[in-house]
Amino acid sequence: MYIDTGKSKSNQRVLLRESYREGGRVRHRTIANISRCKPEEINAIAWALKNKNAFADSASPSFADTERQGLSAGGVWTVFQIARELGIVDALGHDRQGRLALWQVIARVLDQGSRLSAVRLAQTHAACDILGLDAFTEDDLYANLKWLSEHQSGIEDRMFRRRENGKTAVYLYDVTSSYVEGDCNALATFGYNRDGKKGKKQIVAGLLCDEAGEPLSVEVFPGNTSDCKTVPCQLKKISKRFGGGEIIFVGDRGMLKSSQISDVEEHGFHYITGLTKPQIESLLKENVIQMSLFDHELCEVDDGDLRYIIRRNPVRVQEIRSSRDNKIDKLVALAGKENKYLSEHVKASPEKALARVKAKAEKLRIAGILKIASDDRVVSVEKDEAAYTENARLDGCYVLKTDVSHEVALKEIIHNRYKDLSQVEWAFRTSKTGELEMRPLYVRSEASTRGHVFVVMLAYRIVRELAKRWRDLDMTVEEGLSELEQLCTTEVIVDGATLCQRFPVPRQSTARILHAGGIVLPEVLPSRKVIVATRKNLAKKRQLYKSKRVSNG
Repeated sequence: MYIDTGKSKSNQRVLLRESYREGGRVRHRTIANISRCKPEEINAIAWALKNKNAFADSASPSFADTERQGLSAGGVWTVFQIARELGIVDALGHDRQGRLALWQVIARVLDQGSRLSAVRLAQTHAACDILGLDAFTEDDLYANLKWLSEHQSGIEDRMFRRRENGKTAVYLYDVTSSYVEGDCNALATFGYNRDGKKGKKQIVAGLLCDEAGEPLSVEVFPGNTSDCKTVPCQLKKISKRFGGGEIIFVGDRGMLKSSQISDVEEHGFHYITGLTKPQIESLLKENVIQMSLFDHELCEVDDGDLRYIIRRNPVRVQEIRSSRDNKIDKLVALAGKENKYLSEHVKASPEKALARVKAKAEKLRIAGILKIASDDRVVSVEKDEAAYTENARLDGCYVLKTDVSHEVALKEIIHNRYKDLSQVEWAFRTSKTGELEMRPLYVRSEASTRGHVFVVMLAYRIVRELAKRWRDLDMTVEEGLSELEQLCTTEVIVDGATLCQRFPVPRQSTARILHAGGIVLPEVLPSRKVIVATRKNLAKKRQLYKSKRVSNG
């Protein structure tokens, strides 16, 4: 690192910079803008860079008057370096809004809290020193969510253009929902709930990934938007912003219906999707496919320009059968409970008992494979063998439909591309729960909602990269970051003032995590002395809440 001085139009600028090699060429990047520092502070930093050995030499106690524990820096520095390598830093930009957005992403990776908690996190972490930020509050972060929403497409485009593999030929797309706390979110409404939160409004989010499962773009829709209605805007996005060459759009069986397939073809794209159970039964009735084909490992049938990839998953067969049998056992147990009650209460109605058992069977969706009757105040439940066999006929069977030609992809490749949708599902699981906790949403405006979801997508890219780099370590990403957050700087105090911060030698376990992630710690960090504060005083709020409880008795 070195000090770079120069003059701008209005005043003199002073930058802390470093040199690095990329592709055999020497490049330079700015670590921090220290133009606002006092001259003596700039001179101290310059002196520190020229006398690096003085910092590393622990046997030189005369260097500083005293040393004390500084801010947590290991986690922030690690996530910052990963974000820079992934191109997130450059895509967000190096102005104040870009740096605030970067801190929101880093804070989401480290803490998964609100905007208020992100401000409080910056009080104990070296966010301002590493990112070059000035003081900010939660109001600045909420305003930054709006900035992110307005600039999202440009940020996504910049990240897409720097991809090592260039343009992608396969796009994976899936949607999910996320519930909202409160009733004031501009996009929240009731719809098909995937979170199991009855009575909660929700939003719908669609995630577009490349064939490796790397997120390219995320889009937010009102909570009552059906899966298939989110497809047209994704096709336009690929065509205008990402597309080029032969494009294959991959969506699940609920995503690409006849109307959406027509849209795909109008854009000149190809598609891979799955068929629903009624669609499979229709093909069987029309003799396009036969049941015997499911007995093969992987089979294919051509029907004009369409190809059907056919398979039965034996593991899924056992899962479905076990689930069905468990439901029958529950219904038999309920019938036994009703019969016991009928025998003990002579005035109890057997018709009502029978109705309750039938209602339960309907709820479990097994009424069609059972014979449920009542005779002499005894409710009986018997399996209808013929109906049971017919119901289990397509257990574990699935059919893929595509218009991709044989010359472009073999059936095994088509099958694998459809299975790659599981990577999008994994992204949703990680983003909604686990490391990132996108849900529930507490923001209200449309811009804040879109900005929040975009922050989560960028944070997921970092978590995904860390998981890849730490896959050989016996720990989760969350555990690794927790240990890195324990790595604090040491403040070097000279004449009562903090001169700079230096990293101590990490302990062995921490060094192993850093090495596996390819992270190199700097020798020193500047001390910007930025004080980050929130606009809310939790102590006063707690005291007010306590006084209200006392007054209410």
